[in-house]
Amino acid sequence: MQLLPALNSGGVERGTVDFARALVRAGHQSIVISNGGRMVEQLQREGSQHITLPIHKKSLTSLLQVRPLRRLLHELNADILHVRSRVPAWLTYLAWKKMPEESRPRLLSTAHGLYSTNRYSAIMAKTEQVIAISKCVNDYLQENYPKDLQRPPQIVYRGVDTTEFHPEINLPADWMELTCSEFPQLQGKRWLLLPGRLTRWKGQEDFIELIAKLAPLNPQIHGVILGGSEANKVHYEQELKEKVQKLGIGDHISFVGHRSDIRYWYKQSTLVFNLSQRPEPFGRTVIEAAAIGTPIIGYDIGGPAESLQACFPQGLVNKGDQQMLLERTLELLEAPLLKPHLTEEFTLARQAAHTMEIYRTMLDSRKGAAQ
Repeated sequence: MQLLPALNSGGVERGTVDFARALVRAGHQSIVISNGGRMVEQLQREGSQHITLPIHKKSLTSLLQVRPLRRLLHELNADILHVRSRVPAWLTYLAWKKMPEESRPRLLSTAHGLYSTNRYSAIMAKTEQVIAISKCVNDYLQENYPKDLQRPPQIVYRGVDTTEFHPEINLPADWMELTCSEFPQLQGKRWLLLPGRLTRWKGQEDFIELIAKLAPLNPQIHGVILGGSEANKVHYEQELKEKVQKLGIGDHISFVGHRSDIRYWYKQSTLVFNLSQRPEPFGRTVIEAAAIGTPIIGYDIGGPAESLQACFPQGLVNKGDQQMLLERTLELLEAPLLKPHLTEEFTLARQAAHTMEIYRTMLDSRKGAAQ
């Protein structure tokens, strides 16, 4: 049983749905509890059961869900509870704690982020076993929550589904035509892609400045900023567009918004960028682009740097070094045969297998204790 706030969009949600699919394929019963969202239909279509429960609100009223959740846990008799976010983790922990110790499920968490250091966040370290999604997250947990950890975290990198993201992927017959009719400036250009939601630390400003330097040197390049802005960040999107106009590169950058067909954008792009300004716990765009075979350039910080180091070390750039960023981009534009290689540890198959190994170890340790 996996528990998270909702199933709309984002890395945690994608990871939950991907892993649920892997559990079903391996013959297990997969249940997800959340407040619902647009990915529920896919989850159910792929064989998992979804139970809607409002376990998403950062509010004391959420404590009213502890008893209904405990009843559910008794009824469903799951072997494993796997929490993926702080509010669901607290509610699950409180429900689980009052169950009979000898018969309650094993409780795990996946730390998907570099959480603020406080008692509220400490819940992600209090479970029987913590999974860290990168060495970066593992180090952060060990440094900030040593007293809460029951045992050392296990590092399980997020994995990309190689049946969906792979080098032989073909663009649908009319995809280019439809895309270029929506964004005519893309026609006949070499696309440089920056995927990620529009927020100040995702690096869109560095990317715009890079395109401004590249445009006079290579008129064929075109920057593509892929990602939507949340309701409270619309002003930032406007700021970025004003910056593009101020630099006079309106013909060299397109804002294409949120896309559900991102794998085709990776495939059609010459280079993909990850320019986060602060350490990210992982950085899924790096491994997705690597799986497609498109070279990636990224700053040498956080989780994305770990993925790059493994899959395409030629793309690593010192954070904030604009000259190095420009030079590396020019180098890779002239090296079309240099391609990334997705290592096994970043595949969904390995992620799922490793996670299930951890489940089995925990269940076996209980059996051993009972004998």
